[in-house]
Amino acid sequence: MSTGVVILIVAVIVVVAVGLGRRLRRRAANDGVDSFRRQIDALSPEARKPTVDQVKSAERSNGDERADGSDVA
Repeated sequence: MSTGVVILIVAVIVVVAVGLGRRLRRRAANDGVDSFRRQIDALSPEARKPTVDQVKSAERSNGDERADGSDVA
């Protein structure tokens, strides 16, 4: 193989590697922002409402059992 062909192959490999690196970096940056947004959204009152309702429901059912005397420790 001639020197020109080797240089051309190396140049193509470098260009492909740089392109892949940029694409992966952009995707990783977006994933970090999306992850942060999901975490913040999970802290919102609307997101916590089903969990709070479940806890209140469980407390009510435990309170009812204790009032009946069936769950005495």
